Amino acid sequence: MVPERSRGVEGTPRLRSVTTPKEEKIMTDILVLGEHADGKVKKTTFELVSKASQLAGESGGKVFCLFIGNKVGDLPGQVACFGAKAAIVVEDEKLANYNTIAFKEILVQVINQFKPSIVLGTASPTGKDVFPRLAVSVKAGLATDAIELRLDNGKLVAKRPVFSGKTLVEVSYKTPVQLATCRPNSFPTNEASTGAAPEIIKLSPQISELRCVMKEKVQGVVGKQDLTEAEIIVSGGRAMANADNFKILNAMADVIGATVGASRAAVDSGYAPHDMQVGQTGKVVNPKLYMACGISGAIQHLAGMRTSKVIVAINKDPEAPIFSKADYGIVGDLFTVIPLLTDELKKVVAES
Repeated sequence: MVPERSRGVEGTPRLRSVTTPKEEKIMTDILVLGEHADGKVKKTTFELVSKASQLAGESGGKVFCLFIGNKVGDLPGQVACFGAKAAIVVEDEKLANYNTIAFKEILVQVINQFKPSIVLGTASPTGKDVFPRLAVSVKAGLATDAIELRLDNGKLVAKRPVFSGKTLVEVSYKTPVQLATCRPNSFPTNEASTGAAPEIIKLSPQISELRCVMKEKVQGVVGKQDLTEAEIIVSGGRAMANADNFKILNAMADVIGATVGASRAAVDSGYAPHDMQVGQTGKVVNPKLYMACGISGAIQHLAGMRTSKVIVAINKDPEAPIFSKADYGIVGDLFTVIPLLTDELKKVVAES
């Protein structure tokens, strides 16, 4: 009720009440493209489902998670406990391996059928490949590499880095369907609920003849978590001097459950393979902790890791640019500092 001022017969002011219409809540349904490997849902999908659940809860919408593959199995049950109310399953022998055209066509058909307002994917090789094609097909706006999402009157607003990570911008949409790919480790996962069972919707969409197929899939280092998904990364630069010296980084990484990366200078020098490269021409990472060992901090490297939650730099040059971006810095010879730090970390882990 809002008081409105009016006048009586003699012109005396008096108040009367009028009712203002309630603002309608805009329901926002969200579709998440679920990524999986070896019968397990990737952690990044749990993060997206958790964030989607929060956003949908604000608007009264629903979260769908789409799984595409040959044998999906119990993957839908894995996302239900994080907030997905329904799982859309598309199974076909032709989908045993990722295929750009097939995934795009399936996503288009799912969007047309279920009418989600928002479609989310991971800023992974899959997401970076299929989402731009999807955006063109459904005439939707796309924000890539988002690190934060929020709703403004039911419309998505995505925060993402620009200019090689030098600044952050918020992106809004003018299209009915809003697409975003998000960097891993950007959102916390919900506390898993027990007894949750999603509605399972099995679809058989039309897939055109595949003009290209995956012939071979080369497995990386067994047991090594991908850099883009790792929560802790220890990276070495040119100062490592040779490939054999990376063993001191591996030793420390084993203690704290980290993945080892490298700068472009170290990769170009032959000290590490390209799949370990962090930076503008390597992998863009967003860990909770990033340790830069013997890395000067060139802008190309910073572009790949500057959104890390905590950055620790170890370098014997006190004027190294990396120190201007680090939360904590150690000035010293890495070959002295890292073994000492590894010993101290072992003590902390043993006491915990």
